[in-house]
Amino acid sequence: MTILVIGGKNGQLAESFKLLNDDRLVFVGRPEFDFTQPDTLKSVFQGDQKPELIINTAAWTAVDAAETNQEDAYLVNRDGPAQLAKLCAVYDVPLIHVSTDYVFSGDKGSPYTETDPVSPETVYGASKAEGEQAILAAQPNSVILRTAWVYSAHNKNFVLTMINAGAKNPALKVVGDQHGNPTCSDDLAWAIMQIADRYLKEGWNSEWNGIYHAVGTGDATWYELATEALQQAALYGQKMPEVSAIKTEDWPTPAKRPQDSRLNTDKLYQIFNVRLPKWQDSVAKVVKTVFSA
Repeated sequence: MTILVIGGKNGQLAESFKLLNDDRLVFVGRPEFDFTQPDTLKSVFQGDQKPELIINTAAWTAVDAAETNQEDAYLVNRDGPAQLAKLCAVYDVPLIHVSTDYVFSGDKGSPYTETDPVSPETVYGASKAEGEQAILAAQPNSVILRTAWVYSAHNKNFVLTMINAGAKNPALKVVGDQHGNPTCSDDLAWAIMQIADRYLKEGWNSEWNGIYHAVGTGDATWYELATEALQQAALYGQKMPEVSAIKTEDWPTPAKRPQDSRLNTDKLYQIFNVRLPKWQDSVAKVVKTVFSA
């Protein structure tokens, strides 16, 4: 059986899949597969091994750059995935697609559920929200997993940035009034494979179709996440910097960040019996990996 992971060359989540050393996983990415080159999409269905399942991890994730590159962001986050979903329907292949907390504005005041209406306030969020609906319209046999605040021991991410900054600076200022769910990409890859394994054992169940939230257990601010990562780094001999919490307006960005994008994950647990680990435990594992390298 072949599980095709799209975005397999550089993406953070795809790198986490590679760490699983699962022989069923086959990775494709640019230039062989490129949402900006529609002709490359069909090729993944016409190789020697037809995929039993496709996992799409590819996305335009440069949130600020999307504000000035709207056409490209929509192509990669909406139009490309929509075309991929159409091909999945033609070839009868289920699709697991990764989305984002940015589909919400962040002003609800409590964790969002999958039935809450989307209200994106950025090009990135809007393109991902429209991508969700386009996918489900084209291939109903799809699971869309909204995630958030993704970090790992590889690629570029907030946790690694804080560790590197803490090693060079005696004091750091970090936004402390935005709330979300830190999510280790290794945990997210594990969660996706739980769904994949169930499908490969039981066949696809149409009751699975739809949107789910898949984030680390527990919530935090960026300040709290940074502090936890730096305290873990201090256990391995790195000097602990002074970390100060600042307000969002003190760190302006081209794209507005959701103030409170916490996600409720009960549906994922009820349907698939999957719950990601506590984010503090996963941060500890990531930091250990970083300092063990």
